[in-house]
Amino acid sequence: MQIVYKSPGQDRRMRETAWSPPGSWMRSARRSPGVSTWELDRLARAAIKREGVVSAFLGYASPPYPAVTCISVNEEIVHGIPRKTKILREGDVVGIDFGVFKADLCGDSARTVIVGRGSPEAVKLVTATQRALDLAIDQCRVGNRLGDIGAAVQRHAEGQGFSVVTVFVGHGIGRRMHEDPQVHNYGEPGTGKGIKAGLVIAVEPMVNAGLPDVEVLDDRWTAVTKDRKLSAHFEHTIAILDEGPWVL
Repeated sequence: MQIVYKSPGQDRRMRETAWSPPGSWMRSARRSPGVSTWELDRLARAAIKREGVVSAFLGYASPPYPAVTCISVNEEIVHGIPRKTKILREGDVVGIDFGVFKADLCGDSARTVIVGRGSPEAVKLVTATQRALDLAIDQCRVGNRLGDIGAAVQRHAEGQGFSVVTVFVGHGIGRRMHEDPQVHNYGEPGTGKGIKAGLVIAVEPMVNAGLPDVEVLDDRWTAVTKDRKLSAHFEHTIAILDEGPWVL
C-alpha cells in the first residue's frame, strides 16, 4: 500500500474527525470503581450517536469486532472487548482506545487511566507511557525518519525499566483506519522512511511493566502480556506540517 499524503484542508478536516469522548465519559473510568467496561462502551455508543459520527471499530475485521471501544484492563495490552462481567476496581489500569469516521476521514486515539488510586508501579508505568508518546510526537518533524519516532519511545520506556510491545504498531491514517506506513515503537535513530509534510500517522506506544511478550486470548481479539504484568497504551493522531507536528 502506498503512503497517502494529505493536503492542509484534509488535515483540518481530520482535526474535526479526531473527536474523543467527552470528559465526563473518561471520568467514569477514572473515578468510578464498580462500573463495567460494557457500561463505558454503552456511554461511548450514545456519544457517537449524539455527535453524528460513525464507529471505526464496530464490525471491523474478522471476527467482527463487537464494540465501539477497546477497553483493556491491567495485563490487557490492546483490543480488550467491553463486557458486562468486567467490573472496574480501585487501582485498575484501564486503556481506552477509540476511533471514529466523520464523513470519509478517520480519527484514532487512546489513553490509559487509573481507577482511583493506583500502585506506585502503575503510576510510574502510565506516566512513562504518556511521556514516551510526547517524546515520539516531538520527533514527528519534516526531515526526521520513522526510526526516530520508535527510538524515542523505546529509549524512554526501557530507561524507566519497562519494555515496548513490538507486535503491534502505529500506522498511517486517513480514509482508512490503517494505512501505510507502519510506525514502530522501537528502532534506531536515522533509519526508516523519511518524514514529509502531509503525512498523517497514529502514534501509539504500548509499554509493558514486564516482558514484551504477548498472547491473544480465545476471543481472538484481547491481547495480554504473557507474564500477566501491567501494560499501558496511549495514542494520538498526528499531522506532519512544515512547521512541525500537529496533534489532531
